[in-house]
Amino acid sequence: MAAIEHGADAVYIGASRFGARQSAGNSVEDIGKLCEYAHRYGATVHVTINTIIYNDEFEDTLALVRELVDVGVDAFLLQDMGLMSKVREIVPDTVALHASTQCDTRTWEKAQWLSQQGFDRVVLARELSAEEINDIHKRLPELELEAFVHGALCVSYSGVCYVSQYSFGRSANRGACAQFCRLAFDLKDSDGKTIEHQRHLLSLKDMSQIDNLETLMRSGACAFKIEGRLKDINYVKNVVSAYSKRIDEIISKYPGEFRRASLGRVRYSFTPDLKKTFNRGYTNYFLKGRQADIFSPDTPKALGEFVGRVKEIRRDSFNVSSTANFANGDGLCFLSRDTDSQSTRLEGFRVNRAVGNRLYPFKMPRGLKPGMGLYRNQDQAFDKELSGKTAERKIAIKIWFGTSPNPSKGEECLTDSRGTIWAKAEVIGRANPNQASNERISNEHPVRLSPPLGGAGGGLQLAQKPQRDNIIRQLTKLGNTVYECSEVEIVDGADKYFIPSSILAELRRMVVEELDKQILNMQRVTIHRKSVDKVSDHKPHISMVNPAQYQQLPYLYNISNDAARKFYEQQGLTKAEPAFEIQYPSGATNGSDSSNKAFSIKGDKEAVSHLLMQCRHCIRYSLGYCVKRGGQKPTWREPLFLELPDKRRFRLEFDCKNCQMNVCNVT
Repeated sequence: MAAIEHGADAVYIGASRFGARQSAGNSVEDIGKLCEYAHRYGATVHVTINTIIYNDEFEDTLALVRELVDVGVDAFLLQDMGLMSKVREIVPDTVALHASTQCDTRTWEKAQWLSQQGFDRVVLARELSAEEINDIHKRLPELELEAFVHGALCVSYSGVCYVSQYSFGRSANRGACAQFCRLAFDLKDSDGKTIEHQRHLLSLKDMSQIDNLETLMRSGACAFKIEGRLKDINYVKNVVSAYSKRIDEIISKYPGEFRRASLGRVRYSFTPDLKKTFNRGYTNYFLKGRQADIFSPDTPKALGEFVGRVKEIRRDSFNVSSTANFANGDGLCFLSRDTDSQSTRLEGFRVNRAVGNRLYPFKMPRGLKPGMGLYRNQDQAFDKELSGKTAERKIAIKIWFGTSPNPSKGEECLTDSRGTIWAKAEVIGRANPNQASNERISNEHPVRLSPPLGGAGGGLQLAQKPQRDNIIRQLTKLGNTVYECSEVEIVDGADKYFIPSSILAELRRMVVEELDKQILNMQRVTIHRKSVDKVSDHKPHISMVNPAQYQQLPYLYNISNDAARKFYEQQGLTKAEPAFEIQYPSGATNGSDSSNKAFSIKGDKEAVSHLLMQCRHCIRYSLGYCVKRGGQKPTWREPLFLELPDKRRFRLEFDCKNCQMNVCNVT
């Protein structure tokens, strides 16, 4: 609800089960309350059921879908194609189906195929550039495209990550990722030489596209996704506000080109600042092409904002060269070098007392030295500012008020002896965001009251003093509603009549009730979903750059139930093998030869490793050793390996033709 209040046009949320974050579930009842709240503003609620589903869960999942439809959910985000084939049969045409980022959509062909299966929107792979997004949009202009703009990044293409299952028996495709990519590794060559020691070589910075929203808009993205699950309410308030304000600025700059997808304007009582929110450092990732500075090899934890450098150190305090304002309770951290292990570690401490730029920690950190960079990952003053009410969202309306002292035949009044008063309202400056036309959101017909007003000869009574101010005052008392009245237009001199305040209050209530109905009806837009033939003319196009990998490793289709197997067989897939998680439910918890044998496939010439991750992030490039892109020539012998402290190893394959890196098991 905080996201809606601070300007979100939609929220995506996990249900009690089957979401891509097992620990971020919500009850059907709570989701229903969220729907009721969001729909007041014309905002929508999208529920994630974006994991692969097992046979023994299938009916429970469909039952959950039906329950969620009943409480007003607007869309489902799905990964499992077997589930999708059934959900599209049971949900009404007013509920949209979105292809989760777990579907790994990198190409226009994959997006087209998903659309042909019945998806109304596709959440694109995070790795795409603006140019690639624009290519998909130009080829498929009717398909809605959603792009991630902020939050944590998975180093592997989503849906093509099996390393957590392989290493720990916890599947990313089941919402139980063990955060393998945040671990520290040694990077070794084929001779066993250590190139990098205990560094977080797969740990990416967090995405922030706050400065690239106009580029994304013009590329064809119609929705921006902020990763917010498992984050606290202050994170949600700050990040949503920052992006909502920036979107409004762009729309104000180009009023005829873009419009918001929900109603209401937000007044903020604070200034959003993304530097003060949980982050590992920010990157725009591949939006503008490949760049080296996308990972955070020294720590996978949140550094926060840089606030200065350590100067003089005393026994119980130290000075900071900084222009920042510090407060008691601030959380600060720094990176120190462990001389024994030659590794970098993040050390943090809490400020007990701040006197200007002299800080007194509760306990002096041992590794602190003059000249070190200091970061603030908890800003006490900012958190306090966010702890109260920080935003108010209201829908601006205009109200018309008039009277009909001599009602015409057919008007909604009781008798000719009783005057009729009427009012209607319209949302200001917004067309229905779900309609292609400029149809306004307003009362279709004026709301009319025919109260016994008691004029001398029946009908309306002329007032003895001006009524305009009282009429406006009574009609604009909208405090506990989602509306605020920007203008009242009194028609045909209706303010010359005396109307009791109680009658005006009743008329106001009726206007609000009618406007609520119009906004709720706005949600119930029929989606003209394409009919889906049982056997498509288009065989499943998987966005892997090398289709041969799907022939060698058919678990990449993520087939975890009978419905998914049947779906792909109807698509013409002849080798529909079970998902990785079905074949290896316990993973391979050690690196012994016996466990690894199960994870290799016999090819024509040699054993082929299992692909565990596929990444656009390239360690060789990020370390400056990509000769193709101007880096220095490596002195090591390949293949390279990532090695955990327990000696488990993972081989790196560098596909320079397609500019990507594969992480494989060691056979």
